[in-house]
Amino acid sequence: MEYRTVDHWENLFRQCQREAFHLETRDSYRELNEAERLQKFLNGEFPPDPNTPWQALMREITGRGVVVSRVRVVTEPHSDYQRWLLSVTVHNINAGEDIRYVPRDSVGDVPSDDWWLLDGEQVGYNLWDADGNPVGIGLTTDPGIVEYCQRARERLWVLATPYAEYSAQ
Repeated sequence: MEYRTVDHWENLFRQCQREAFHLETRDSYRELNEAERLQKFLNGEFPPDPNTPWQALMREITGRGVVVSRVRVVTEPHSDYQRWLLSVTVHNINAGEDIRYVPRDSVGDVPSDDWWLLDGEQVGYNLWDADGNPVGIGLTTDPGIVEYCQRARERLWVLATPYAEYSAQ
């Protein structure tokens, strides 16, 4: 497995030709660029679309035909972070992502790590420190790991509910 710094994600997405799939398994994340918006949400404030660099990148790569999708495996009732995420996911949808949700207790065995499956050929694991801060990427093209992630994606995708339907519940 090859280690890359967190800032390498943008390059990996720009190299994608066909698809990028993300499996999210955590109920909360410590992303410094989200902290202020999360706190405002918890204070009852609902700011307009922030038009983040992530959304700009997603518009760029989906605009050239790359399919970007995610399954979020969530605990119900939702953590504060997941409640906030539900309130802002529409902006990612508007940027071209297809995001779906599946309750953790309805899917059985779920991979414990978050990862991106890129073009069905490589897997980028999100790496975290003990405090939950993002610290890098574990990147691999190992055929066994890629196949495992493809099978997990296929199984979870059919069980997951599209964002619009899930958020309306």
